[in-house]
Amino acid sequence: MRTRLVALLLALMAAVLLALGIPLAISRAAGTQQHVARDRIDDTARFAADYQTTMVADDKAVTAPEATGGIGTDRGGIEMGALQAELTQYDDVYGIRAAIFDRAGNRIVASRADYVLPDDPRARAAFAAARAGHRSDDPGQIWPWQDRRMVVAVPVIHRGDVVAVAFTDSPTDKMRGRITDTWLFLGAGEAIALLAALLAANRLTGSILKPVQVLDKATHEIATGRLGARVAAAQGPPELRRLAKAFNEMADNVETVVEQQRAFAADASHQLRNPLSALLLRIEELGLSLPEEHLATLDGVRDEGRRLTRVLDELLQLALAENAANTGVDLVPLDVAALVRERLDAWEPVARRRGQHFDQQGPRALTGHVDPIALGSALDAILDNALKFSPDGAEVTVAVASVGGRLEIRVADRGPGLDADELRRVGDRFWRGAHHQNIDGSGLGLSIARTLLRAGGGTLDFAARDGGGLVVTATVDRAG
Repeated sequence: MRTRLVALLLALMAAVLLALGIPLAISRAAGTQQHVARDRIDDTARFAADYQTTMVADDKAVTAPEATGGIGTDRGGIEMGALQAELTQYDDVYGIRAAIFDRAGNRIVASRADYVLPDDPRARAAFAAARAGHRSDDPGQIWPWQDRRMVVAVPVIHRGDVVAVAFTDSPTDKMRGRITDTWLFLGAGEAIALLAALLAANRLTGSILKPVQVLDKATHEIATGRLGARVAAAQGPPELRRLAKAFNEMADNVETVVEQQRAFAADASHQLRNPLSALLLRIEELGLSLPEEHLATLDGVRDEGRRLTRVLDELLQLALAENAANTGVDLVPLDVAALVRERLDAWEPVARRRGQHFDQQGPRALTGHVDPIALGSALDAILDNALKFSPDGAEVTVAVASVGGRLEIRVADRGPGLDADELRRVGDRFWRGAHHQNIDGSGLGLSIARTLLRAGGGTLDFAARDGGGLVVTATVDRAG
């Protein structure tokens, strides 16, 4: 969300900078060219005025034949020579070609002896406009990527008639370079402004989203069982403060309901055990006086009674595990590999009765940061599940390994396994697979194991085993 907000603010800032920067860049380019064009127009107009001084006093235009470049009078020759020298010096100093053309476009005098009217549409248009009595006030914008020259034409008017055209043809490299430098400066300024906007947007969105992040963290903590998580209702704008207050009220209600549910499960399990034990004793006494033909029915009643006792015991154990997960447990450094061997030894007689055996793999010693009682109880539930669903004579593989900063205990059985849909539900309370209904159990064992591991920051995951069976992986923190 933060990335999207920053991107949105950055896009808006970029649009604003472009909306301001593009017209400014165009304006600066036009201003630079106008300054250059004004100088060229002034110079061309001066050349036109100088040429007028070469005209004879009797108001007849003095023109030099194209082939010889001769001058009609001595006075005109002297003045035409001075104009020739001025144009040549102007070209030498500035690199700008200058000339005076008659109305037909023939060269009268020029800065270079071989210079003729350029055969270019813009030059021809400027010359035609000047011959019609108009000055080249707007030579047209030349952009940095356009490698073309600037032409300016000014009419020479005598007694109301255009008798010649003063013409300048200048390169635009320096002008286009100045425009490019100006644009680079503007671009650098906009880049700096965009970077500043990025930093400001990042800081602004961080301050705006901080209450949302706190709320998200508290929601995650409650979702993972830490019901005491709350948020400070005084952070952020009024809408977020109201949301935080409503969230805290909701969390209080959820915690109250869950605590009531746990208390009810624990109390009910505890209170029902004594009457159930008394009932089983009376059933045993009744069995002593029943005829032999009713003993099979009595055995069924005994089995259901024992099963109900196990369910009540597991409910009580689950309630105690959930309370430990809510209040926290004491974690200590412990040799997890040794604890696994201890629990395998305890379950070895149960496995031997069915011809099953354990295959322990992994290092002899691995130290984890765990609660010994909780981890031991979780391992008992996992091993009981593996032996219960594995066929007679099967092997149950128990592997202990270090993966990064965590320890993994993988218990793989050779039972009927679970499909993809069942894997998503395994570990839920009272849930049992459709093909496992005939196997004794309550569906609480793995749920208890998951709750016990979660209390110490551990996890319990399930996966299908290649060749059939289930792999249950318990993960805890590694010490050191």
